[in-house]
Amino acid sequence: MIKKAQKQEAKSELLGLIEKFKDQEASDITLEEMLKMGVHFGHQKTRWNPRMGGYIFTLKEGVHIIDLEKTRERLGSAVSFLEERIKRGEEILFVGTKRQAKDLVKEAAEHCKMPYVVERWLGGTLTNFEVLKTRINKLLTIEDLEQKGELKKYTKKEQAKFREKIESFNEKMGGIKNMKQLPGVVFVVDSVFDSLAVKEAKRVGIPVVALVDTNADPCDVDYPIPANDDAVKSLRFLLALIAAKVAEVKPGREPEGK
Repeated sequence: MIKKAQKQEAKSELLGLIEKFKDQEASDITLEEMLKMGVHFGHQKTRWNPRMGGYIFTLKEGVHIIDLEKTRERLGSAVSFLEERIKRGEEILFVGTKRQAKDLVKEAAEHCKMPYVVERWLGGTLTNFEVLKTRINKLLTIEDLEQKGELKKYTKKEQAKFREKIESFNEKMGGIKNMKQLPGVVFVVDSVFDSLAVKEAKRVGIPVVALVDTNADPCDVDYPIPANDDAVKSLRFLLALIAAKVAEVKPGREPEGK
């Protein structure tokens, strides 16, 4: 019950931030706001990637501090890019499979009505999408039969097996079951933890927007956003901002105020 209450509270906080960011441009985010959310905290010096040098402000007590001016600048560029892609009718695939990011990524993606992956990344999700789509279609058919009550003609044992398949399918691929084609962009909350998603996107030519902490290689992604990708407060703050901006834009429509 406690965990459920905590998840509900986190959900409420995310939606509250999304509402707040609706009328705020990414470029208007203040350094104080990001400091309060811990966006500036990087990793220990021993874990840093030298290619992140240009995004590091200083070293404090053995921990790298991210330059929030650069974060704001890169965040603005990333949001503008996402807006442009949505106007072209493309989808954004949200990816965040590490424990502290799962619920936030799912909630943000669902708010934007975008596909998402929050469980273990399945190899071939992008590079072998046509085969994956065939599997999805088969399971969607079973799901449709269940909703219509047509599985009742089978034995109880057979019905139980069908339901197990449906549950397993929704757990692993529920976030992408309505994705009819490859996404236009992949947004990753941790380019190191979900490196397989980044690699697959690059192989099929899909641009990647990602949060990159001080242990990451910013050259691995097209639109790096230097930020703390571990703390829940930082993740919630950044996901809320991106979700707010993405949800505002409709295919074929200019973002308001542009």
